[in-house]
Amino acid sequence: MKTFEKPLSEEEEKYYLARWKKGDLEARNKLIEHNLRLVAHIAKKYQSPEHDPDDLISTGIIGLIKGVMTFDCTKNNRLATYAARCIENELLMLLRTKKKLSREISMQERIGTDQDGRELRLMDILESEPVDIIEEMEQEKNILRLRECLERVLDGRELQVICERYGLLGRKERTQREIAKELGISRSYVSRIEKRAVERLREVFVREEGANQKR
Repeated sequence: MKTFEKPLSEEEEKYYLARWKKGDLEARNKLIEHNLRLVAHIAKKYQSPEHDPDDLISTGIIGLIKGVMTFDCTKNNRLATYAARCIENELLMLLRTKKKLSREISMQERIGTDQDGRELRLMDILESEPVDIIEEMEQEKNILRLRECLERVLDGRELQVICERYGLLGRKERTQREIAKELGISRSYVSRIEKRAVERLREVFVREEGANQKR
């Protein structure tokens, strides 16, 4: 288990802050090292199977460094109070970025091919606009196929999460947080259900597409 330096006393903190204000890099490093325990404490609140603990710690340290670099020691505040906000902000930015990227990846992921051998993505089925009657028929077929897969492959909770996340089967599109509140579970659990459901749909599309091509 990693051990951290003990937090500085108020007098020690003032001493090193005064030295850092004069440009002493060693004093700055002391302030960072003795607040790493704070990073670990805050990062622990965001731990989940989908978030790498090392990523959280590294990102939290960046927030801590920013906090030390921008802290105004003339105000009557402790460094830890200010740094905690900087660490939280940095972690929240990381999680928002990952959430956005995860959704983009899941929607862009290849789930099969159409009759012409072109790659088919979940986004293509949900959002693509038909340009002629042949494509419109193909689109209708894919929509029916997706609907059939949704109801056949996913369990009740997975079906509800996917339909409400992407506005399928007449449902209104909702955020993970809104769905979590409705179901009485955590947002991270909703994220795991969504990820699992998309992966199951992808596997079925790929498997059944391969079986169709062999006929």
